[in-house]
Amino acid sequence: MERYAIIVAGGKGLRMGSELPKQFIDINGKPVLMRTLETFVAADASIKLILVLPKDHQPFWQSLCEKHHFNEPHTIASGGPTRFHSVRNGLNSVPPCVDEALVAVHDGVRPFVAPEVIDRCFAEAETYGAVVPVVEVVETLRQLDDRSAEIGLRQAASHTVNRSLYRLVQTPQTFRLSLLRKAYMQEYNELFTDDASVVETLGHDITLVEGNRENIKITTPFDLAVAKSLTSKPEA
Repeated sequence: MERYAIIVAGGKGLRMGSELPKQFIDINGKPVLMRTLETFVAADASIKLILVLPKDHQPFWQSLCEKHHFNEPHTIASGGPTRFHSVRNGLNSVPPCVDEALVAVHDGVRPFVAPEVIDRCFAEAETYGAVVPVVEVVETLRQLDDRSAEIGLRQAASHTVNRSLYRLVQTPQTFRLSLLRKAYMQEYNELFTDDASVVETLGHDITLVEGNRENIKITTPFDLAVAKSLTSKPEA
């Protein structure tokens, strides 16, 4: 079955405190987004890559590709006003004649997803239809009272919850093409926080698979420091 990967890269870098969108920031000689695409190619060179970028970012991306001699084949789709609309635009780049395929949707600023996680997500999606990689919560969790946003953190009531019942969600979230197309025919809802939440509204179960701890989403200066550490060459 054909494999597609929609790489969504519409961030503006506000939390990074940078004028340069976070997906273009250099990590030890190579932009974040380029590393992400190369990870998918390394996992499976047959995956058809669809990169979703805001229109005004596309010329800059082309210049980066020329600068770094980046020649990995990929289709570019234009981003929308929300992540939902961006994914929908990426999905529309899959040829209409393709009926049976698997589609992974991945954050462009997650360059450290393990190749085995990518393969695991595709393999399980072929069987179960909708797959999300997750990792265990390793820190203690406290649940805040519903009124915490109104009264502030110091005065909010809270209680410890059983962390073994929770998982941290990652990408690539991977689906059968027919299922994802049907899900994205729906009208946008602000409760759609990821692709799994869109598919769940159809009543389809989500299968969880093991992700990898290094698969961080680079959104803050601290994340960037971790990313540089992960890509630094060990001393001889």
